Amino acid sequence: MFRNITPVVKNLLLINVVLFLVSGFLFPQLSDWFALYYIHSPYFKPFQFLTYMFMHAGFWHLFSNMFGLLVFGPLLEQFLGPKKLLILWMVCGVGSGVLYSAYSSFKMNSLQDKVTAFQMNPDPDTFNKLVLENRGYFDRAIFDFVDDYSRNPNDQVKISRASQTLDAILDIQGNVPMVGASGALFGILIAFAMLFPNTQLFLLFPPMPVKAKYLVLFYGLYTVYNVLVNNPTDNVAHFAHLGGLIIGGILVYFWKKDRNSFY
Repeated sequence: MFRNITPVVKNLLLINVVLFLVSGFLFPQLSDWFALYYIHSPYFKPFQFLTYMFMHAGFWHLFSNMFGLLVFGPLLEQFLGPKKLLILWMVCGVGSGVLYSAYSSFKMNSLQDKVTAFQMNPDPDTFNKLVLENRGYFDRAIFDFVDDYSRNPNDQVKISRASQTLDAILDIQGNVPMVGASGALFGILIAFAMLFPNTQLFLLFPPMPVKAKYLVLFYGLYTVYNVLVNNPTDNVAHFAHLGGLIIGGILVYFWKKDRNSFY
């Protein structure tokens, strides 16, 4: 695998690994600066649409993205050429970050409206519903408070605590950053499936062969499912993955129409 590595793939691997080591051991503040924050967060900077894709949350996060690039990237680079592979990686990475930010803004606006509605008309049932929708941000003690508040719906102290709790959730969700090259990698996956749909890939788990088009179709459907379910305890940015698939698919569609764009 390493003998067949191509220049752009090699450089992307090196950049990601070096930045992971630097941010992990020498300058941990890089992760805070370069991660992508919600656009209304005080920590947001426009350059983060580019830099977030070179930051990773841990070794296995980095490994999974770089392993995918190493498996699918070299053949794509040989077929598309170095320039187009780099365009594919960067456009899908930046584009998925932009789409994810739009999606995050929609979710935050929706949550803000629900919190405001509660604060205008405090009600234990509404509070309980908001807690359940965002249960990934609470420990189990919150449900004791929900029960207590339900038994004392007019207690101003409990109403105030419930309001402050929801404000804290708004603050937390508005300042949780996104990192990783998964959006770019999903662009690579859809490109590989569109250009080499019948290539047989051998899975490790379960150990079986599968054509590239079916593997990517499964990933796509799984991603759409997770976006629709919107599990509050899931910290994976599935919408960014979906964005990478969509943008990569559009790019390759137009490149395939223009045969002169391929080597």
